[in-house]
Amino acid sequence: MKAAPNYLDDDQIERLAELLEQRAVPFKGFNLEALDGYLSALAVAPESIPFEQWQTAVWGTPPRWKDEEERQQVEALLLGHWNMVNQRVRHGDDDLPDHLAPLLWLPENPEEEQDDELDVGRDWAFGFFRAVELSEIKWDQWLDEHEWVDEIFLRFDRLASGEIVGEDPEQPGEPVSYRERLEIIASLPGMLADLHHLRIDTLTPREPIRREATPDRNEPCPCGSGKKYKKCCGAA
Repeated sequence: MKAAPNYLDDDQIERLAELLEQRAVPFKGFNLEALDGYLSALAVAPESIPFEQWQTAVWGTPPRWKDEEERQQVEALLLGHWNMVNQRVRHGDDDLPDHLAPLLWLPENPEEEQDDELDVGRDWAFGFFRAVELSEIKWDQWLDEHEWVDEIFLRFDRLASGEIVGEDPEQPGEPVSYRERLEIIASLPGMLADLHHLRIDTLTPREPIRREATPDRNEPCPCGSGKKYKKCCGAA
């Protein structure tokens, strides 16, 4: 496999976007925005998913590449995007470099767009939740244990569904405005950083606390005083 870049430059992003539109979208795969959400979820997931497993969903139907060199080039682009996303989740809201910004479509003139076309962030959220399905049991554990994770999922669900569900889920929800979508998108880096910290904490091994065995009462005290344990530290 060709060496993957640490992040994609503009030309590489455009090349990857074209490949996805031609080889993935027609076969129920991801566009670039959905891929960005998908990889973002994988980068902060409770467990690691190998490349061979997560790549399948990207294309929908696995494509046939022209030759081995083309396959390696495409995989290098995917892994370059993966590297970029992994760097992104290590940052918060305030210090995110431009080249690590989420890849989402935003209209140049939103006032000229129809309301139903201002669904910015929808594909990103769809991609995110598609990756969640790969580790559904462990994500559910996080959602049960951490209320703030559920709040993040609620925001992402608003991007995906376009609705703010009220107390009665049977009633129609309120539509999510364009401004509200932009507010959620602006907070993506911070939310991803929070999830990344939880992932690191979850995956960090914990050393068990080991207690020294209590000596017999008549044995020498382990503190080195020369007294019997019952007359020294064991007298407390």
